[in-house]
Amino acid sequence: MEETQKQQNQLVRFLLDILRGVAIGVAFIIPGFSGGSVAAILGVYEKLVGAIADFFKHFKSSFLTLLPIVLGMLLGIAALILPIQWGLKHYPMPTVTLFVGLALGGLPSVVDKMKGPERPSWKHLLACALPLALAASLCFLPLGREVDLFHLDFGGYLLLVLVGIAGSAALVVPGISGSMLLLIFGYYNPVVRLITEHLLHGQQVGICLLVLACLAVGLVIGFFGISVVMKFLLNKFPRGTYFAIFGFIIGSVPAVYASVIRETGRILFSNPWYWVVAALLLFVGFALSFSLVFWQKKARQKS
Repeated sequence: MEETQKQQNQLVRFLLDILRGVAIGVAFIIPGFSGGSVAAILGVYEKLVGAIADFFKHFKSSFLTLLPIVLGMLLGIAALILPIQWGLKHYPMPTVTLFVGLALGGLPSVVDKMKGPERPSWKHLLACALPLALAASLCFLPLGREVDLFHLDFGGYLLLVLVGIAGSAALVVPGISGSMLLLIFGYYNPVVRLITEHLLHGQQVGICLLVLACLAVGLVIGFFGISVVMKFLLNKFPRGTYFAIFGFIIGSVPAVYASVIRETGRILFSNPWYWVVAALLLFVGFALSFSLVFWQKKARQKS
C-alpha cells in the first residue's frame, strides 16, 4: 500500500514538473520574459540550477530531475509557439498582459525567500535595485538588423553558438530574457520564422536543423556555466540572491511592454474593449499564479 502511494506521488510530481516546464518554455517565446523568473515563481529554481550544475557529478539524479522539466519546455514551445505568435501579432497587449499577471501573482513565492531574522540591509536593497535597473534598461537598447539564417558562413554558425550562450540566460538568470537578447542581436524573428514557416512545413529542413543545433550547443554551454555561478550564489548568499531575483523580475515587466510596442509599433487602441480584455487577463493570470503559489505553500506545510 505504501509503495503504491509512493509511486502515485512520484507520478504526480513528474506531471507537475512537466507543467512547470511548459510554463518555462512559454516564457522563452515571449520577448521580455524569462524562464528563470517562471522557475523561481514556481519554486523549482534552486532544484533546476542545482541539477544543471551537478549534471556530470550526480548524473542519474540530475537527469531524472531535469527530464520532466525539459520535456515540458519542449512541449510548451512546440505546442504554443504558433498561438502565442498569433496572439502577439493580432492582440499583443492582452496576450502579454496575461503573462505579466502570471508573473506578478507568483511573486509571493520569491518574497518568502527574501525574508530573514533581520531587517534587509543596504546590501540587500542594492542587490535588488541594480538587477531591476539592468532588466528594465534592456528595453532601451537598439534592435540589431535581422540576420539571414539561410546564408551563413562558418563564422555565422560559430556566432550562433555564442548567441545560444547569451540566450541561455533566459532559463538560468531570472528576469534576463533570452528572447529579448535575441531581439537585440537580430536573431529572434528569424529563428521564429525558421521554425514556423520552414521547419514545420518541411522546407530547407537541413539548414533549419543545423541552425537550431548550433543554438542548442550554445544553450547547453551557457546552462552549465551560469548554473554553476547561480548555485554558488544561492549557497553562499541565499537571501541577497533572491533580492536580486526579485529585482530582475520587477524590472522585466516594463521591458516586456516596451518590446511589444517596439515590435508592433502600436501603443494605444481606439476600442476600449481591448483594454478591458487586457485588464481581465491581467487579473486571470494573477489569480491563477497566486492560487498555484498558495496551493504549493499549503502542500509544503502539510508534508
